[in-house]
Amino acid sequence: MDAKTPDLTFPPSRATALKRLTDFAPRAGRAYADGRNHDLPGHPDVSTLSPYIRHRVVTEAEVAAAVLARLKASNADKFLSEVVWRTYFKGWLERRPSVWADYLRGLDRARDRLATESGLRRGWEDACEGRTGIAPFDDWARELVSTGYLHNHARMWFASIWMHTLRLPWELGADFFLRHLLDGDPASNTLSWRWVGGLHTRGKTYAARASNIAKYTGGRYDAWSLSHQLASADQVKPLDGPGHPDPGPMPEDAGWDSTARIGLLLHEDDLHPDYLFARGLRPQGVAGLLATSGRSPLHVSSKVTTFARALAEDALTRQGGTGPVTDNPDDIAAWAQGFDQIVTPYATVGPTRTALDALPFATTRPIRAWDSAAWPFATAGFFKVKGKIPVILETMPQDMGV
Repeated sequence: MDAKTPDLTFPPSRATALKRLTDFAPRAGRAYADGRNHDLPGHPDVSTLSPYIRHRVVTEAEVAAAVLARLKASNADKFLSEVVWRTYFKGWLERRPSVWADYLRGLDRARDRLATESGLRRGWEDACEGRTGIAPFDDWARELVSTGYLHNHARMWFASIWMHTLRLPWELGADFFLRHLLDGDPASNTLSWRWVGGLHTRGKTYAARASNIAKYTGGRYDAWSLSHQLASADQVKPLDGPGHPDPGPMPEDAGWDSTARIGLLLHEDDLHPDYLFARGLRPQGVAGLLATSGRSPLHVSSKVTTFARALAEDALTRQGGTGPVTDNPDDIAAWAQGFDQIVTPYATVGPTRTALDALPFATTRPIRAWDSAAWPFATAGFFKVKGKIPVILETMPQDMGV
């Protein structure tokens, strides 16, 4: 590979994630702030750590600590805000689980329409397969399917074009992302699509502008041509939808019986449980629960399922686990019979939570200090959480188990 061509593959291991973090940390300051919006081939200006952070192969606390070991917080404030934004979205949805349920119901309704509206089905298929004739959109659709990744700015443009130009149901677009993104996360994905559509921040939409796309893609696309294809600013209207439910209470932390024979059940939402070991957990066995297929009622990309499984197997190897790594609840239930208590990292709203709740035994689910510090403030917009970033950063040693 040419030294100037960034590596866009995602080897599924913690060692790879740590190497990528080490290489990026010195660039998390001014270089990141200046370049982060540019969607360039190879994505040289962003960390490309999100597939690992999504599975907590490396944690938000570890990422922040690595950056702060090289830079002052004031110099890396933009990057640190982006890291904490992921935590904010998790907390926001965790305290409003009905929003996830509403998305799933909306997706079911949109899929029903695909079965009865041939024009909608053709439009959806063309969008998913990159055949719309809108050059950047089609390129992003193909990049997503082939690599499992998209630059964040491209995701916003893509979602805007999907909803506001192509007039496709937003739930089908969010589902397309979850089926193909290696970092597909229920909270970040759902709430980002809702934000672009004017549902998260009520009435505030995001319009993909031709000049903006041309500027931040290195001139790869012609602004004049695009301007005749994209919805104009006055055509971009907020989507209809119910108002936000009031935030529910914070979830309660949980402990375990230190005299019991304990099994540790890892899952694809959290594959680095050092915070549990720092709190005294000494498991007598480790297994891994997969829920990747639950990200969509349609076929989830083999890239996504293979990546999640390999990361879970890598995590079990690191912990010396001999239990199964499986999406079969019967296999997990058989493994669990050898223990008095099963401890698992806390899983937020989404497919993993659903899979854990469906197991035929109770699990103990401790919460990370990082999440406990942020989620109490995830009740409205991001800026309430942003103001607490210094407090959140104070939890790094506890969250990392150091």
